[in-house]
Amino acid sequence: MLDKLDWVHPRYEELGALLSDPTVVQDQEKWRALMREHSQLEPLDAAVKRYAQLLSEREEAKTMLADADMAAMAREELVHLEEEIPACEREIQLLLLPRDPNDERNVVMEIRGGAGGEEAALFGAMLMRMYTRYAERHGWRVEMMDANMTELGGVKEAIFTISGAGAFSRLKYESGVHRVQRIPVTESNGKRQTSTATVAVLPEAEEVDVRIDPCDLRIDVYRASGHGGQYINKTDSAVRITHLPTGTVVTCQDEKSQLKNKEKAMRVLRARLYERMQSEKDAAYAGERRAQVGTGDRSERIRTYNFNEGRVSDHRIGKTIYSIDAFVDGDMDEIIDELILSSQQEQLRRMNLAE
Repeated sequence: MLDKLDWVHPRYEELGALLSDPTVVQDQEKWRALMREHSQLEPLDAAVKRYAQLLSEREEAKTMLADADMAAMAREELVHLEEEIPACEREIQLLLLPRDPNDERNVVMEIRGGAGGEEAALFGAMLMRMYTRYAERHGWRVEMMDANMTELGGVKEAIFTISGAGAFSRLKYESGVHRVQRIPVTESNGKRQTSTATVAVLPEAEEVDVRIDPCDLRIDVYRASGHGGQYINKTDSAVRITHLPTGTVVTCQDEKSQLKNKEKAMRVLRARLYERMQSEKDAAYAGERRAQVGTGDRSERIRTYNFNEGRVSDHRIGKTIYSIDAFVDGDMDEIIDELILSSQQEQLRRMNLAE
């Protein structure tokens, strides 16, 4: 694989020239596509140049071994290079892995309380705060789209967006059933309870990704409902959009403006239809997604949050950390980094088998 990299630098240089071509700049859609390819190729181009330099330095060091005065220094240099070269090779292999085309997209996240009643809803609220704090740590923006809350502040269902560079690339691993084991605030006898919540992470779609015929939509407006709020039950600001061909229904009542609620609902609808379109193209992806999200039953889970033992366990990679308070406060990178690494290792394994 590493002996077939002669194309990298010429393509990188070609993209640089195209991006400054006035005719290309005028075509903004093409220019953005080329810009994405150029930015993705930049680290690979740098790594390939570094790799070539290391190989050259190794050959030079080998020739120096014949010089008695330089042999000791050459041996020391070779030891250093024999460590650097494999590390550079691995970096290149990772950069050559097929990229998820959605990795740079923003995220539409949906959280729903699963098994466990009010405690499941409270757990859903905890997850929503956890992802909000994680987004803040990465400088991403969170925007609430719609929420159905309980009187105790739990989440029956919440839909929100997270916008920022690489948001989907890191959060896509959060799709699935999350399980919590703790003594609920609603429990008077101190008995530990197990509850679940489901998380779905969708890449946000642009209008150019999903063409929606207005004739395929039924739009209903109604008065918002919820716990308090100056505008609750006073205006017909809430919006429900039904996509008739698929039966997909999206509601939004977070804003006091009907127009803003409609715009938000359309963003969620596009994300759901985009994911549906991808799933239809790739049956394996659809099956994987069903396995991730499941039904919310206690037996289906990707991660367990055990507050009694202070641990978070991710069952997909068999990793447990004992810093649950920091994790639910948004310090999630240790596990997410391991999930990314595990995914990369599996991709490398498949690539090596294919060769």
